[in-house]
Amino acid sequence: MENLLFHEIHQKSRLAIKEVNEVLKGYELYSAQWSILFCLKQFGPMTQKEIWQYLNVEAPTVTRTVSKLEESGWAERKEGGDKRQRIVCLTAKAESIVAEIEERVTAIENGMLSYLSREEQQQLKALLKKIHSAERTEKDVTND
Repeated sequence: MENLLFHEIHQKSRLAIKEVNEVLKGYELYSAQWSILFCLKQFGPMTQKEIWQYLNVEAPTVTRTVSKLEESGWAERKEGGDKRQRIVCLTAKAESIVAEIEERVTAIENGMLSYLSREEQQQLKALLKKIHSAERTEKDVTND
């Protein structure tokens, strides 16, 4: 029973996603869409490849999700320097609402972490960043 770390991480992740999805319902979004919107807010316009690499998901999943975001007016794709490259960016609609959504998601995060001291929260974040797959490196989201 000592090797339950990933199970515990998975369970807490599911709980967080469930709570975030409750907030996102009001915006007609779900967590996978929010992940992409959050990336674009944090890092600015990105290629679809950069998005799927950062999120550690398959390329077709990002393509489908970006298409849905485009259809609903949250994101748009533009041609990159290479005609095959598509740059994804937030629309004006998204720019005006993403900060509000982020505040509500942050409130959920703060509630979940409220049982930890500030030092424990920083330690948890640092430890989670140390966990990675050998073949992938992640962009660092600096929200300190």
